[in-house]
Amino acid sequence: MATPLTDQEKRKQISIRGIVGVENVAELKKGFNRHLHFTLVKDRNIATPRDYYFALAHTVRDHLVGRWIRTQQFYYEADPKKIRDGWQVEEADDWLRHGNPWEKARPEYMLPVHFYGRVEETSQGPKWVDSQVVLAMPYDTPIPGYMNNTVNTMRLWSARAPNDFNLKDFNVGDYIEAVLDRNLAENISRVLYPNDNFFEGKELRLKQEYFVVAATLQDIIRRFKTTKKGSPVRTSFESFPDKVAIQLNDTHPAMAIPELMRILVDIEKLDWDTAWELTKRTFAYTNHTVLPEALERWPVELLEKLLPRHLQIIYRINQVHLDSIAALYPEDMEKLRKMSLIEEDGCKRVNMAHLCIVGSHAVNGVAEIHSNIIKTDVFRNFSELEPDKFQNKTNGITPRRWLLLCNPGLAEVIAEVIGEDYVKDLSQLEKLKDFVDDTALIREVSRVKQDNKAKFAQYLEKEYRVKINLSSMFDVHVKRIHEYKRQLLNCLHIITMYNRIRMNPTAPFVPRTVIIGGKAAPGYHMAKMIIRLITAVADVVNNDPAVGSKLKVIFLENYRVSLAEKVIPATDLSEQISTAGTEASGTGNMKFMLNGALTIGTMDGANVEMAEEAGEENLFIFGMRVEDVAAMDKMGYDAMSYYKRIPELKHVMDQIMSGYFSPKNPDLFKDITDMLLKFDRFKVFADFEDYVKSQEKVSKLYQNPVEWTKMVIRNIAATGKFSSDRTITEYATEVWGVTPTDLKIPPPNEPREAIEETARALKKM
Repeated sequence: MATPLTDQEKRKQISIRGIVGVENVAELKKGFNRHLHFTLVKDRNIATPRDYYFALAHTVRDHLVGRWIRTQQFYYEADPKKIRDGWQVEEADDWLRHGNPWEKARPEYMLPVHFYGRVEETSQGPKWVDSQVVLAMPYDTPIPGYMNNTVNTMRLWSARAPNDFNLKDFNVGDYIEAVLDRNLAENISRVLYPNDNFFEGKELRLKQEYFVVAATLQDIIRRFKTTKKGSPVRTSFESFPDKVAIQLNDTHPAMAIPELMRILVDIEKLDWDTAWELTKRTFAYTNHTVLPEALERWPVELLEKLLPRHLQIIYRINQVHLDSIAALYPEDMEKLRKMSLIEEDGCKRVNMAHLCIVGSHAVNGVAEIHSNIIKTDVFRNFSELEPDKFQNKTNGITPRRWLLLCNPGLAEVIAEVIGEDYVKDLSQLEKLKDFVDDTALIREVSRVKQDNKAKFAQYLEKEYRVKINLSSMFDVHVKRIHEYKRQLLNCLHIITMYNRIRMNPTAPFVPRTVIIGGKAAPGYHMAKMIIRLITAVADVVNNDPAVGSKLKVIFLENYRVSLAEKVIPATDLSEQISTAGTEASGTGNMKFMLNGALTIGTMDGANVEMAEEAGEENLFIFGMRVEDVAAMDKMGYDAMSYYKRIPELKHVMDQIMSGYFSPKNPDLFKDITDMLLKFDRFKVFADFEDYVKSQEKVSKLYQNPVEWTKMVIRNIAATGKFSSDRTITEYATEVWGVTPTDLKIPPPNEPREAIEETARALKKM
């Protein structure tokens, strides 16, 4: 019999035991061998690493499936509501070529989705006819909860062409046309985020968005009507919003609003007013951006071609909406224009954010500052009309992935000090405040960080063939490449540091490894140029013998979650430097904070709340505030005045413009320099001086490892608010009308009666 584990030994397994929750290792081994032999038809003599992965995946899935089925039973009982030559190059990632052991195809629930056609007026009302049909094939993936036996379902959809090719009419031309039609249909789910700079790209993007919501809504209504076995099928939709809550995650699923109206009015034959009331009570809208170009506006011409009935419904929604506004403000035509769902300037377009607001019972931003901006600025007219509709839900991150899984060393150190309960209740990290001056904790936190840096340095040296100075500060800026996120400001600082080293090689300098990573949208020219500039600067800096190990620059290609799990635990300094008022929230900032990185940032997005929680003195805050940016917008931003006044900035810009970093093509970065000097909406130069001064404060503190680590501990202790557990609880109670519970569903080996008992307990709550 195995010796029981001590509490300390249990804590040392926190990152594995806590996530997997395997009750019987012998059973796992038996399942692994069974799947290797009988599922994959392999033995250990010929099995490849991929075979071992699939065998293990099937084994783990076996453990999930029992709980997955049990969870669905319970719900029926309880009825709870790559970079090449410095350039980004897009390459296809055929991630399903070997199959996916975690998903289960559900062909029995395949559904038709309609496109094109026309609307015919009939005695029973409008009828959408002559449409093209694409089939939506559902694929289910089990999503396990943490230590609670709950396994929910993530249902994704794959486009399939109908099998209506008639071999009797076969000829080569018909066959080729049929194959082309099939490819066009299945393209809907073949490419993620198509380049929508062109009309064809826009059409595919809109097709994707509608395809997903149409299939999902049909599926939701099927499940709403289908109650547990033995009960009558629901025919009344009166309770629909009590059983179904749909959160519109930005405007991409906005077509769900007219689609639900189409189903309720055209198919289920509800009257318009009843259907509209049910629709509004069902939907809620989360806004994720205030940038005008990121708020979707679909051309009326495209909607009329692709989804003619939905355009009619949107027009009627808009008419009722404008009539109500006109009744309140009879002479205010400007207000009507600003609040209309249809924009008439130039090409007529449907403003999808306005559709989401009008068709939802709740609207929220994802950080306090962002929610205030959408209320008082971007959607001010709507919030004045319905102030109670607008609220805030600050984003959060899951500590299970972003601490236990990616940084087990730090998770263990924390558990040694305050116990393991923080894994389910991140607010308990506040207890660490009592240990900020604890010598042992300071030493252990510092040791874990150095271990993580050593591991990541090995990865960098292998992948990028750059020798990393482990005593250097790991200064990390990883996120989507965009002008507003200001990777250019970071790049200007890198060149400034490089110039200072070149000018005075013997002067004291705190070594840095600057790591920048992220992807540019395929059609976003400026973002791709920013990547090219960073890689050009890295080539010069990393190969200059005068710089040596003092400064290294690395651009992480193909930045993704698995790479984030490596870099975030190894980071000393987290760059969160967007122009104030442009970043909705950010979640990378929270992940870095939880993993013991200090933040240099503007008062933007969730940085504001991070500073409130940790104290502004424990972050390196710099630059303009939202009100400063607004004042500058009124006064006018003059980039040239900064260029002329700040010698270091002028030197850096002159180097870029003269081809210092692109000697074979001196004008390579002209688009960037022209933008920075003439039409920079995000005011990089305005924050340059303060950013450089703040970076000097960072370097000064880094020279005092004890004080640096104390500040790290204060930051970790202040991350409790930023758990996704808190965020989802707020959505559940304040938007969806769901009461969270910590009741644990009985495991599959207990009798079914246990489910019914738990369900009864839940209904009493």
